[in-house]
Amino acid sequence: MKKNILSKIVYLCAVNYIIYMNERLEINKTKINTLIQSLPRGTVLLPSWLLSQGYSYELQQCYRKSGWLKSIGKGAMLKSNDPFMLAGALSALQNFANINIHIGGRSSLELQGVAHYLQINSYETTLFVNGNTKLPLWFTNNEWNTKIRLFRLSLFEDEMTGMSDFNEGEQTMKISNVDRAIMECMALCPAQFPLSEAYELMEGLSGLRPAKVQELLEKCKSVKVKRLFLYFAEKTEHSWFKYLDAKKINLGSGNRSLTENGILIPKYKLILPKELV
Repeated sequence: MKKNILSKIVYLCAVNYIIYMNERLEINKTKINTLIQSLPRGTVLLPSWLLSQGYSYELQQCYRKSGWLKSIGKGAMLKSNDPFMLAGALSALQNFANINIHIGGRSSLELQGVAHYLQINSYETTLFVNGNTKLPLWFTNNEWNTKIRLFRLSLFEDEMTGMSDFNEGEQTMKISNVDRAIMECMALCPAQFPLSEAYELMEGLSGLRPAKVQELLEKCKSVKVKRLFLYFAEKTEHSWFKYLDAKKINLGSGNRSLTENGILIPKYKLILPKELV
């Protein structure tokens, strides 16, 4: 009799355990389905962010073992059928990890249709990040479908100045707007970006809004960039230039030489190649 009772208890425990595990599996499936449906394709998932959304590390490991998620390096995952794309990585760094990294400079101008007629290095993507920012290894060690040029630069007092939302596929990320992007190009001149190309890009920017330009120039920390921007804007005779108030822009003192054996532009105290004077 006791043996039969014990057998029944064991049987009931086994049944209850199976029911519990099936219920847990269904809950896990519901949670992962919610995750899959709520996030755009290509979104890189960070364990710390998933934890904050109620997905324990144990559950994350379960999803990886079950094939719902796949690792793309230590500390980062993708939904199993999602494409591996730079936009998804940048969006995750910006929104989940609060890292100030963005597409800027010439790459941003290309994305916004400003620099297509000058396409030379479109296989490259120029990224900007604050100088003391540590980037995760899953990002720096991965191979992307574009050559990354990363510059550590703090050009503005407020790093969100001149940033815009940009959609690529289903992803939304912050990139430099046109006004900021051209200033980032000038920040790299002359060592890492040709002065002549910066001027050619400026020639195509006839539609800039003077109020936005004024704001960026006042917040820009680089004397070189502010002087070069104003000089190129005046030289190209863009209509918006006359609405800028140079008196509100700190242009520093002393000459700035951007070339050897160049010519001094007294108004802006810049020494530039003769072909740009």
